[in-house]
Amino acid sequence: MFKVSQQNSTVSQALPPPFEGHGPDGAERATFAAGCFWGVEAAFRQIPGVLQTAAGYTGGHVPNPTYRQVCGHRTGHAEAVEVWFDPAQVSYAQLLETFWRIHNPTSRNRQGLDFGSQYRSAIFCHGADQQALAVAARDAEQSARRRRIVTQITAASAFYRAEEYHQRYQEKHGHASCAVTIGGQAQPTTSPG
Repeated sequence: MFKVSQQNSTVSQALPPPFEGHGPDGAERATFAAGCFWGVEAAFRQIPGVLQTAAGYTGGHVPNPTYRQVCGHRTGHAEAVEVWFDPAQVSYAQLLETFWRIHNPTSRNRQGLDFGSQYRSAIFCHGADQQALAVAARDAEQSARRRRIVTQITAASAFYRAEEYHQRYQEKHGHASCAVTIGGQAQPTTSPG
C-alpha cells in the first residue's frame, strides 16, 4: 500500500483484499467511521435503499479485535459501520452526504465527548470509483468549511463485526447514545460506544 497526500487528507490506495461474506443480491458495500458506531449505524439505517448495516472495526492491524482491545488503543482500528445499499434506490454520493452531515469531519480522533483514534473520521473505499467520489465529496465539503477536514480516505480492509450487543444499539435501547447528528440535531453521548 502507498499513501498519496491530497489537499486536506490522506488517500491510500491498495488492491482490494478478499472479503468474507456478501451482502444482499445486487447490493453494494460502503464503510464509514464517524465516531461512536451506535449513532452512525442508526443514521444510515434511516436511509431508504440501505438494506443492511453492521457496527464493527476496521483499519487496524490486529485480526478479530474485541471492543475492549479497540478502546484500549492496541489495535489501530476505527469504530465503523458497514453499509450494504441498493444503488438503484440510493447512490454512494447520497451516502457520502449523510456521512458529512452526521459528524464533525474537522475534529481529529474525537466526536463530541468520545475521544481516541477509534473515533476518527474515515471513509474506507471499496474500489477506485468510491475513492474518486469520496475525494470529490471531501473537496466540495471543504469549500463550505473554515476548518480543515481531517477525514481519512483509504482503501477498505478487513471489517470485523462488533459484538452483538453493539448491533442496532439505539433501536434496542430506545435512546440516543452518541455524539452524532441524527435528523439535523446533535444527540448527546450517554455512555461509551
